[in-house]
Amino acid sequence: MSDTNILLLCGGDGSEHAISLVSASYIREQLEKSPDFKVIQVIAHRNYWETEDGSRASLGMDQVLRTDREEFRIDYAVPCIHGIPGETGDIQSFLEISGVPYLGCPPEGSALAFNKISAKLWFDAAGIPNTPFTFMDSREPANLNKAHEFFRKYGAVFVKAASQGSSVGCYQVDREDSLDECIAQAFGYSSSVLVEKRLKPRELETAVYEYQGQLVVTNPGEIITPGNNFYTFEEKYNQDSHSSTRIVADVSPEIQQEIRGYAERAFRLLKLKDLSRIDFFYTEEDGVILNEINTFPGMTPISMFPKMLENHGERMQDFLRDRVLTALKK
Repeated sequence: MSDTNILLLCGGDGSEHAISLVSASYIREQLEKSPDFKVIQVIAHRNYWETEDGSRASLGMDQVLRTDREEFRIDYAVPCIHGIPGETGDIQSFLEISGVPYLGCPPEGSALAFNKISAKLWFDAAGIPNTPFTFMDSREPANLNKAHEFFRKYGAVFVKAASQGSSVGCYQVDREDSLDECIAQAFGYSSSVLVEKRLKPRELETAVYEYQGQLVVTNPGEIITPGNNFYTFEEKYNQDSHSSTRIVADVSPEIQQEIRGYAERAFRLLKLKDLSRIDFFYTEEDGVILNEINTFPGMTPISMFPKMLENHGERMQDFLRDRVLTALKK
């Protein structure tokens, strides 16, 4: 049997570039447990791609990856790029145009899920509960007035860049006199900004993935932050983080079922594929609220998606092999 050549694309030069490299290392380790898989790792930069040895690389419409030293016919791709441009649909569109099957969600679903505003509008339309919000497409006075009215209604808010991941461009606002400055900073990361009611919830996450012809939705795990505070980028990835995780959250079977139901509904609503991590808030007052969908969740050794998948009974190497072989049979 000939080798299956897998392009492992990572990096991206966005705010999550370094995390992408850590995730790629883990995914490569799992893929290479299949002896017939040959992994070619490429780091994507804004204007060029390069291999690990520094050779420039490019993927042609003939599905051939060409480097300074050799060529590979690419059978399958894993776009392991978190945030921009990996979860925006851009890489996925390129791979579809190139005719290369890939791991992860399709372009439209990726773009809808990555933009916090479009995702919430879809959730509203489908009757999936989410945090009260308003949004802004500019810093025009009318929009700023709307944001201030929203703040006065709820007393505290989160201001979020609409199209960023891993809490980048997110600000907790407890004083109205700091609202405009936080909005200005968020617009530095995105062309539109979301303003949400601030909650102090429990943060629950579920892994949703396709395996052996079935859609699997795990019971939720939980992120526990100091004082139940905002789960910042630093808390997610810093070695000195004081946050902890539970692979299985201590919640009632009724709440587990409600979360799994909303997660499956959201996955199918946006026509996602292969995998996602879907994050929820829970409070006694507000109940279960869908927070966001990560269409290519973190795959670092401390990430929740692989932990929840393996806790459910699957092995990451088997999940990846199943996705590759399923795609190649089509």
